[in-house]
Amino acid sequence: MNKNTTDILLGFDFGMKRIGIAVGQTITKTARPLVTLKAKDGIPQWEELDKLVKTWRPDALIVGIPLNMDGTEQNVTLSAKKFADSLKERYNLPVFGVDERLTTRDAREQMFSKGGYKALKNGQVDSVAAQLILETWFMQSGDKQDLP
Repeated sequence: MNKNTTDILLGFDFGMKRIGIAVGQTITKTARPLVTLKAKDGIPQWEELDKLVKTWRPDALIVGIPLNMDGTEQNVTLSAKKFADSLKERYNLPVFGVDERLTTRDAREQMFSKGGYKALKNGQVDSVAAQLILETWFMQSGDKQDLP
């Protein structure tokens, strides 16, 4: 990551049925939701993801790592780490993990406050959660953890 240029990042809210994706950039440290892709047992629609990576040409990828409230791993944690490894291998880009505790809940609260129950039904919760994951990474970028 180069401090003298704008780096584009894609953020991911990993799930076994859906993967939310957001885009952000390092100059203003802002992010916005992009899309939610369907997944089957944590495996994304790779063709759709390939298109996003080709379009946005990110400099790095940020994956939310789900943990229990006490910081311990849960069943989906290993799947999220495998997803991160697959991203690293497929796109040959740096991949960073960030603790994503409560991001989906926070995304739901944000969306509900802006549009009530109707806003929650449009399938954007996961991409908004990905936005929050990217924003968390920006705030903690001095404490980032590269995934092996």
